[in-house]
Amino acid sequence: MGPRQEPQRTAVGHRGASRRRKNYPEEFKRNAVDLVRSSLDRSLTDIAHGLGIHLKTLRKWVCEERNRAQAADDVGDAGMTPDEKEGLKRLRRKNARLKKEHEIFRKAAYFARETTR
Repeated sequence: MGPRQEPQRTAVGHRGASRRRKNYPEEFKRNAVDLVRSSLDRSLTDIAHGLGIHLKTLRKWVCEERNRAQAADDVGDAGMTPDEKEGLKRLRRKNARLKKEHEIFRKAAYFARETTR
């Protein structure tokens, strides 16, 4: 018999099967975040499971995208008065609400067409 070998540990310190960090393409990440935004009737857990990724990973991507969008908005607001910034914020919230409503109506129209066939 040879010398006893110590079980190999992974990056997170667990024994057994190795866990490797997966690197997803940026396009996959963007598409996943878009799917979250457009799927008002599905939970984050359901979407993550459907994509075959961990819930925490998807949640991280959504947060990162939100932070990127916020940073881009802040840069575009430079040189505006506080009233203008507040008005722009209000309009952006309204625009986001209208986009959600539009998506709901679009899906409702699709289901209405499908049920009449």
